[in-house]
Amino acid sequence: FASFWNHRTLILNLARRDVVGRYSGSMLGLLWSFFNPLLMLLVYTFVFGLVFKTRWNPGGSDSMLEFAVVLFSGLLVFGIFSENINRAPGLMLQNPGFIKRVVFPLEGLPWVVMCSSLFHAAISLVVLAAVMLVVMGSLPATWPLILVVLLPLLLFVIGLSWALAAFGVYLRDLQQTINIATAVMMFMSPIFYPATAVPKEYRWAIDWNPMTFFVEQARQVLVWGHLPDFAGLAWMTVAGVGVAWLGLAFQ
Repeated sequence: FASFWNHRTLILNLARRDVVGRYSGSMLGLLWSFFNPLLMLLVYTFVFGLVFKTRWNPGGSDSMLEFAVVLFSGLLVFGIFSENINRAPGLMLQNPGFIKRVVFPLEGLPWVVMCSSLFHAAISLVVLAAVMLVVMGSLPATWPLILVVLLPLLLFVIGLSWALAAFGVYLRDLQQTINIATAVMMFMSPIFYPATAVPKEYRWAIDWNPMTFFVEQARQVLVWGHLPDFAGLAWMTVAGVGVAWLGLAFQ
């Protein structure tokens, strides 16, 4: 965190360049950061909500719009994780100029991706808030607590990103492996279906996934209006600090 603060201007400028460069040359520009999650939400809602008729309420009485809200909240949280982890193995290889030609804080590269992913997550939160105001008429008072839920997740993500960025220099197959792993973790998280839909004898298959905890806690504060599991978040924060410390050691 000291490194981030000392190089905050550089990191934020690179993050801004990363966001703008992603849509450079397109007619809609930054508007794609709004349309991309919205289009994917429509596709996932159609497939899982209309075709497979997935519902969160036991009676299956919730509307398609309510299902979309629950689905979008899970995708929002997982999107932060997947964008950082998928890009981490190639960070060193894609930025040789920073590494070889100038004195550059290598631990800052994952921070750049983190800031970029948080920008897109903030836009997704605005979209979610707008949809909930239309569907439910108001936002739960627990909405600000999403920051408490995201804190341990960000610690896990930045630690894993540091480690993956270092290993990616030597293990070129790591990029492909991570892409597959994140896809598996997405479908093994209760994003498209409630955890109660999984038979008890197979519940371990999603319980081992740390993203299950963060997805469900995000829904508690964003959708259901319940307080998060503060004890669980405290333990996750301690574990996240450990992961971050180990990840930074690999740098």
